[in-house]
Formats: sequence, C-alpha cells, structure tokens
Amino acid sequence: ASLFTDRAISYRDEQGFDHLEVALSISVQKMVRADQASSGVIFTLDPETAFPHVVIINAGWGLGETIVQGAVTPDEYQVFKPLLGRDDRIPIIAKTVGDQRHKLVYTASGNDSGTNGGDDATATEEVATSRRERRSYVLSDDEILQLARWAVAIEEHYGQPMDIEWAKDGESGDLFIVQARPETVHSQNDGSSLKTYELQEEGERLLTGLAIGESIASGEACVLADAADRERFQDGAILVTGRTNPDWVPVMKRAAGIITDHGGRTSHAAIVSRELGVPAVVGTGQATKTLKDGQTITLSCAEGEQGAVYEGALAFEATEVSLDDLPETKTRLMLNIAGPEAAFRWWRLPCHGIGLARLEFLITDAIKVHPMALVHFDDLTDEDARRQIEELTLGYDDKTEYFVEYLTRGIARIAASQYPDSVLVRTSDFKTAEYADLIGGRQFEPHEENPMLGWRGASRYYSEGYRAGFALECQAIKRVREEIGLDNVVVMIPFCRSLEEADKVLEVLAENGLKRGENGLEVYVMCEIPSNVVLAADFAKRFDGFSIGSNDLAQLTLGVDRDSSELTTLFDERNEAVKWMIRHLIETAHESGTPVGICGQAPSDYPDFAAWLVETGIDSISLNPDSVIPVLRHVAEVERARA
Repeated sequence: ASLFTDRAISYRDEQGFDHLEVALSISVQKMVRADQASSGVIFTLDPETAFPHVVIINAGWGLGETIVQGAVTPDEYQVFKPLLGRDDRIPIIAKTVGDQRHKLVYTASGNDSGTNGGDDATATEEVATSRRERRSYVLSDDEILQLARWAVAIEEHYGQPMDIEWAKDGESGDLFIVQARPETVHSQNDGSSLKTYELQEEGERLLTGLAIGESIASGEACVLADAADRERFQDGAILVTGRTNPDWVPVMKRAAGIITDHGGRTSHAAIVSRELGVPAVVGTGQATKTLKDGQTITLSCAEGEQGAVYEGALAFEATEVSLDDLPETKTRLMLNIAGPEAAFRWWRLPCHGIGLARLEFLITDAIKVHPMALVHFDDLTDEDARRQIEELTLGYDDKTEYFVEYLTRGIARIAASQYPDSVLVRTSDFKTAEYADLIGGRQFEPHEENPMLGWRGASRYYSEGYRAGFALECQAIKRVREEIGLDNVVVMIPFCRSLEEADKVLEVLAENGLKRGENGLEVYVMCEIPSNVVLAADFAKRFDGFSIGSNDLAQLTLGVDRDSSELTTLFDERNEAVKWMIRHLIETAHESGTPVGICGQAPSDYPDFAAWLVETGIDSISLNPDSVIPVLRHVAEVERARA
C-alpha cells in the first residue's frame, strides 16, 4: 500500500518511473538504541550560506524523527574544519542548546517504554524530556569533534559536501553514522555570483524564527493545519503551518514562502525550502496563531540568522553581483562586520580579512547583560535585572562564564569566516548611555552630559569601574586564539587618548594573558582623535598598526557633532583638514614601518575618497559588504592609472 501514497506517486511521476515496475523490500538490521540517547543530522558546509569550512551538527534527544519533522528545535554545534586535525585545539566555534520539551522513544506492546529487547512489535511515542535534558547539551565536546572528524572523512571520500545522519546508542554509548548522501543545494551552485536582498521600507514585525535562505517574499498567508487541506492553497501564497513532512511537498512547491511554528535548520521544512529555493522562517512558535488566512505579509530572510515576518507587502530590492573576472588590487580590501551571521553570509566576497569586528554588536545581540552586573551579581539591586540574568544564565554556576562563552563563540565564528587572514576585533566601545541600557547596567554607569567624549574606549579598560568587565572580554579573545586556535584575531583598542593611556591598556592586556608579541599577538589602535595623529610616531612604537575611524576623526578635527541634523553640511570626512590628518598619519606611520588602514564609513560612501586614500598610500580599506565590488573596481582603476 505504501507504493501508492500521494508522496510515492508524486515522486515517481517526477522521476519518470513506471508505477508498476517498482516494488518495496524489507530490510532486517540491528537498531541503534538512539531512543535511549540521541541522534541528529550533519552538514559538511553551512546550509544557509554555503560557507565550506564548517561542519554543522544538529543533535536531539531520542530518535531523530523529531528533528526531521521539525517537532523540536535541536542543539546546533559548528566545528571549524581547518583546525580539526590539531590535537591541541578545540575548534568548536558555536554551541546552542535547543528547545526540546519532548523526545521520541520506542515502546512495545505490553512493555514499558524503551525497555523491550525481544521480538514484540515495536512502535514509538513522544515523552517529555527531563529538566536535565532541557538544560544540557546533547553531546559532549569530544563527541562533537568525533562526529565532525567522521563527517570530514566522508566528505573527502565522496569528494563533495554531504548531508549525514548519525545516532548514539544508549546501551553502549557508541556513536554511529547511519546515512550519508550528497548535499543537494549549494553543491550544485558554482558560486560565480552573489544575489542579495534588502528591504526598502520598515514594517510592523509580527514574528521571528530561524531564517532559511537569504531572500524575501511577499504574499497572502495561507494557514493550513494538515496537508490534506492542500486544495485550499493558492499558487504564490505563503504557507503557514505547524510543521511539515513529505506529504507537504506538493504544496511547498507552489509557495512563495514558508512559515512554521516548529523546527530547526535541519527540519523537513528547512531542507525542502532550500532545495526549492523558497525562503522560510521556521520555529516561530506561534505563526499559526498569530497569522490569519488571507493576511498580506512579507517574509524576510535577508537580515541574518533570524528571519522575520512583517505586516503588509513591503518593498524590497534584489541585486545580483557577478564574482567572475574581478580585478586584483595592491591595496588590501577588508570587511566591516557587525556579527557572525554577516561574516558567514559574505564569505565569498573578494576580501582579505576583516578590518572591523565590533564587540558591542555581539554583546547587545547575543549576551544582552552588562558584564559588571555578572561580576557583581550578588550586589545587584535591580530585582527585574536579577530575574532576567537568572533566566539567561540558567545552567551557569559562574555567571561571568555566560558572558565569556557567548563572546568566545561569536568572535570565533567571525574569525573563522576569513581564516587565516587577519580579523581586527575592536574591544567594546559603547557610550555610557548604551552600556546603561544593557541588563543590569544602570547600577554601574554614571550619567554623562556628553557620552561621545566621556567614559568610553581605552579609558574604561584600566579603570576600577570596568576593569573586571574588560577582563571578561580578554578571556574570550584569549580562548579564541589559544584554545580554539584562531590566531588570526588581532586586538584593536578604540578611543585611546594619550600615550599614558596606551601604556596602561597594554599592561592590562598583558595581565589578562594578551601580551603584545606573545604567541604572535598583534595589537592595533584606532586613530580617531587628533592626538593619535600628532603623536603618531610614539603611538607606532606601542602598537602594530593603525585603523582610522574617519567618523570620530572628522568630528573631533572639525568640532562637529556627527549626529547633529543642523550641521550635516559641515560634517564631511573629505574636508581638507581631515585629509591632512590622514595623510600625516600615513606618512609618519610608514616611516616606522607601521601599516595604516581605514574602517570608517567614508570609503564606502564616497568613491572619490577611496581613490584619494589609494593615492595617499593607505595599506588597507575596510568596507561595508555592499560596497566591496564597486569600490574594488574603482580602486583597481586608480592603481592602473598610477602604474
């Protein structure tokens, strides 16, 4: 009878098989008792961005059907392949505990669940996971690395990216690979072009979930509880359902987008959406309750790992850029990156490293808590903040470890995207009001009339009010470089006002195990204050390089508040006074053999300014991702004209 299900008939029609020339067979094999342990899926590349240097492992308690069906959100682990062969490194660059409130186990007639080892007919049932299971990682680090090594071996054997299933036997504790097949989406893409999508207007955000794909779609929602209702579905609508299985495929093929309540990146809905090239937002939790039949919505997967569903049909733009025949440049082009999702998304761009990775984005998006509120949690007076921190740090005996671990994984993913090229990680540069907005922050931040010129950057790192918080940042960077092995991370110090301040910061770095020159560590300084230019020769003796922050440098050179709407005509990084500052810095730094780059906004906005920088001898230009291709071509023209 299984030969003639809708799914089987549809498949044979597509593949051209005669319905009467096929048969079913019965296999007899030993079962891995994953119901007593765990199981999951492995990809040997990132399934969203096709970044080839990671192994993505999804892991769930019990049998793997809950992951495939999207009934649970599994754990996800990311392992950096180039460092897997080193026994002295643990190249796990991401670990996320999933939302798994139940699991699938075997049960047998007349026997307790999961205890039967005899010949009785077996079935499965869902049971609740334990409190320990819900709070714990499914796999240990050793198990994660073992699966990753096997996955790489399988990929090398077949010579292409692979989609693999694994299971752990609860009786023996052994891991097994139970299936391997070619990855069918990105492995067929030659990577010669990069298509990007961008929303052109704002809207009311209704839902968020995991983004599958990187595109945007608008249409009317069609909320279906069961695949049997598929006749109600109109071509080009956006499918909204709890979860999908193979019976849903005929409907999914007709959809402009897909939204589910449940599921992770290896759920059926996610896998099929990728294969169809249809954007999906999975694991929203409440799409079927929030969205209504016929409601016009926009589904966006172009904003990082988190996909969003907006009210109404929002305007968006799609741009396709060819990566073929791009010119080489002597000037090193690098990326400005906000977070790890963007780093993986833009890995194909012809850049050589990251010139600016901002820690504050990782802190606000992933951590959310003021570091000093974790250091002094027992003294925290804000009861609401205490409650939020307790929830976020559940499972951490040492609350500061929460900060260090999340920061470590975020930095590691950014560094992995460009390894072995340099990745300049700028230590936190919040203003006091921004620090205060972090959970628990108000107790540790003063009120300042002018935060832009206040307690920020280097001045915080050696002060008693933030020194312990900066130590947590240092611990994370040290782990990335020495435990994970991503030694391409360069420390960059922002807003360093004086030589005395530089010496104090370098001393604090060394106290926290980040001594300049040790284990190849380089320390750069931002040039964003006139004193950095005036004393450039002395700063060059203390640091390995300069990175120009053109926004702050222009602000402080011209005496113009860059955020003032009344003074917008006066704020211009191309002003001759600002250009004099930059030229003087480059000439002085080069006399001592110190490189100079720029990571400010100006080269991305003004092609003529980028050309002037090349003519002046800048060593590197760090750009926003959407500016790389046009600036690259412009820089190449300037270099050819000068040759």
